[in-house]
Amino acid sequence: MKDQALDLHRLRQEAVMLFGPDEVHRALDRLAVGIEEELGGSVPVILCVLTGGIIPAGHLLTRLSFPLEIDYLHASRYRGNTTGSDEVSWLCKSQIPLQERTVLVIDDILDEGHTLSAVMDYCRQQGAARTYSCVLIEKQHDRRKPGVSADYVGLQVEDKYVFGFGMDYKGYMRNLNGIYALGPRHE
Repeated sequence: MKDQALDLHRLRQEAVMLFGPDEVHRALDRLAVGIEEELGGSVPVILCVLTGGIIPAGHLLTRLSFPLEIDYLHASRYRGNTTGSDEVSWLCKSQIPLQERTVLVIDDILDEGHTLSAVMDYCRQQGAARTYSCVLIEKQHDRRKPGVSADYVGLQVEDKYVFGFGMDYKGYMRNLNGIYALGPRHE
């Protein structure tokens, strides 16, 4: 464990900051304005996608002033802190009925889109009247599942391994107050 801690500290020191705390918080402010304009007249269900969505959702929800309900679900392509597959694994689904509700799904990142696609399909299958999606980070590449996009995007990044503000590096560093990419030695 000591070697692992040293490796993680070294990786963190060598990481490249893509967006600092101020930039992330300005992006969250912009997201909140757009969400307020679209959903402010409704009483939506906000679904946080665990585990990565917990930090962006927590920060974003404090910026919204309209009545809402909060729930979570846990759907992931990543098992055991490894890289993903195309198969989405469901660990927990929403406990709030979604029938005839407006639903906003909040996640940390839109990468290839498999998780977001599965979550949005789930919401529609549960009878949601309107569905919206919000991600803090959208990765720019051509591997995205066709037809998958987010309604609200905070920041866009190049096709790099990113972590911080909800996103992890092998289960660690979700708590960093900023968005980081692996340093050149770790790419």
